Amino acid sequence: MTNEIWGDVRDILRGTLGANSYSNWIEPLEFAKLGDGVAIFHVPTNFIGNYVAQNFGDQILYQLNRAGAAVQRLSFAVPSTSGTRAVAQSRPVAQAAADSDEIPGAPLDSRFTFDTFVVGKPNELAHAAARRVAEGGPVTFNPLFLYGGVGLGKTHLMHAIAHELQRRQPDLNVLYLSAEQFMYRFITALRERKMIDFKQMFRSVDVLMVDDVQFIAGKDSTQEEFFHTFNALVDGQKQIIISADRAPGEIKDLEDRIRSRLQCGLVVDLHPTDYELRLGILQTKAHFYQAQYPGLVLADGVLEFLAHRISTNVRVLEGALTRLFAFASLVGREISLELTQDCLADILKASDRKVTVEEIQRKVSEHYNIRLSDMIGPKRVRTYARPRQVAMYLAKQLTSRSLPEIGRRFGGRDHTTVMHGVKRIEELRNKDSQIADDLELLRRSLEA
Repeated sequence: MTNEIWGDVRDILRGTLGANSYSNWIEPLEFAKLGDGVAIFHVPTNFIGNYVAQNFGDQILYQLNRAGAAVQRLSFAVPSTSGTRAVAQSRPVAQAAADSDEIPGAPLDSRFTFDTFVVGKPNELAHAAARRVAEGGPVTFNPLFLYGGVGLGKTHLMHAIAHELQRRQPDLNVLYLSAEQFMYRFITALRERKMIDFKQMFRSVDVLMVDDVQFIAGKDSTQEEFFHTFNALVDGQKQIIISADRAPGEIKDLEDRIRSRLQCGLVVDLHPTDYELRLGILQTKAHFYQAQYPGLVLADGVLEFLAHRISTNVRVLEGALTRLFAFASLVGREISLELTQDCLADILKASDRKVTVEEIQRKVSEHYNIRLSDMIGPKRVRTYARPRQVAMYLAKQLTSRSLPEIGRRFGGRDHTTVMHGVKRIEELRNKDSQIADDLELLRRSLEA
């Protein structure tokens, strides 16, 4: 293996992992040498070595071998004047392959357990349902269907259920994989004429967990096989747990018979996080990092600042805190508000994306399936009036436009009309759960 190969692999990882993950975790790696199948990388800190080994080790191994380097294992070491000291190692390729054959699903993240899941009002029902399923015993909800936006905890709960089931019943055959992996295995079985093996493998599990099921929508052959697998497991009293980014009824191009099956169990929405939940998540993560860096000082107000500013995605929120602690440890500085704003400038700027009144109008009309011209036009029938008031309310909440300016964009209406619409939606939000859900969904979509 040469530095040229590592350079090519770095370029691939930059594209697959994204700019933030790449700059935080891959860029600091320095290829040292390859010997006896072990690729050694120098890292600036123990923390980075451990984190890369745990989260990116398999991807790096795969890309290195794909590029022609015969690497069996990775080792990360902190260089010193007296030599290098290994801080983390990946599993050998052969062992990883063996594990994959034994458990034909996606690997479980050891961090995603019930103990590390922060519960708040937006996710308490989903957490309680997941806990109940993880207890095992008679099938209660079949399937358990978890849905919500990116970074709200669906995958965390799926992994937590699998961990708990395996802890309580080690002999239980639990299979966790993504919908894309299900589709890939199905296509491979067709190509290699191993459909009998495929059917036997998926029908022999005790618990089937499929993440991001929306990806099979529109794939007719895959949906057909998924439908038969689903029915066989339900008939055998086997537990099925599904996740998606939206409710079954909202997944476009999903067959009606599959949609019906998914809706026959317990369907639970993970709502967008509120401030208290985001702060709780940050406090839990900060406690973990402060144990890793006992001398690192976290100034008052930093976590509250982040909980206010990064509101749409827990994954981004946690990633921001990880970067913050890593940066502060490297430069040896206190995590102050000033350091936070400098270190996370790109994330904070993205979170401050400006929403326009026109964008709100378009999203609202699409959500309620009405024409934009009808929503901003003169008609006062309820079909158009209520969406119009919702759009006015969101325009008042998410933009800096004044009431007269908003009124002009709604067909030249007076500011008192806008004021009445905003007030009406504020009243309905507190007593009409459908309006409250619509507002949250639209806000999340507009701020994404």
